[in-house]
Formats: sequence, C-alpha cells, structure tokens
Amino acid sequence: MERVKKNKIVTEDKYSQLIALGVGLAVAYAITCIVFIAYAILITYTNTSMDSLPLVVTVTSVISSIVAGYDAAKAALRRGWLWGLFAGFLYALVLVIIGYWVGQGFSFDLRTTTTLLLAVAGGGLGGVIGINFSKR
Repeated sequence: MERVKKNKIVTEDKYSQLIALGVGLAVAYAITCIVFIAYAILITYTNTSMDSLPLVVTVTSVISSIVAGYDAAKAALRRGWLWGLFAGFLYALVLVIIGYWVGQGFSFDLRTTTTLLLAVAGGGLGGVIGINFSKR
C-alpha cells in the first residue's frame, strides 16, 4: 500500500508492522514485569496488604496495553486503532495463558473479562494516539 505525504511516497511494509507489534508487546510486558516485581517487593518488605492487588493488575494492564497499541500503530499508515486493538487483545491473551500456565487455572470470570476488555480498549486508545503521533 502506498500513499503520498508531503511530496514523497510512503509504503507500508507488513513485516515492519509485525515487528512494531512485537516490539510494542515486548515493551508492554517489560513494564508489566517491572511493576509486578516492584509490587511484590513492596508487599514482601512492608505491611502493605494484598487487597490492592486487583487494582494494581488492572491499572498495569491498561497502561501496558496503551503502550503496546501505541507502538503497534506507530508503524502503520492507517487503521491505527485496529492495530492497537489487536495489540491489546494479544497482550491480554498472553496474560490469560500465562495465568493458566503458572497454575492459576483457567477461569473466565468477571475479573478476567474486565481485564480483557480494558486491555483491548487501552490498546485501541494507544493505537489512536500512536497513529496520530507517527512520523510518517
């Protein structure tokens, strides 16, 4: 796909788009790991209770999916919101798979559904922001 912008032709490369999606997901999971490790240290060495754990997981998931959507949409020429939704969905899907893998079991309850929907919405928001701030 080509389009002309400011007297130059810009081409959309599918491989660079997939690489941007992968980089966005990697950055999102790096943010998630850093926050989760910091929160685990905070819980371990202070008197902080585990009552705020669902809030921390939800906020971290939304912020990370916004970052993933932003990075995925930066390389796109159009439909940044769609690339962002896709990045948010992949982010949430991998979180669910990791939760199942580490022994939490697969339960599609209200918390899982809420996290999935918020991650997809956050990815879409990040995609809208990313496509509008892209340098192409």
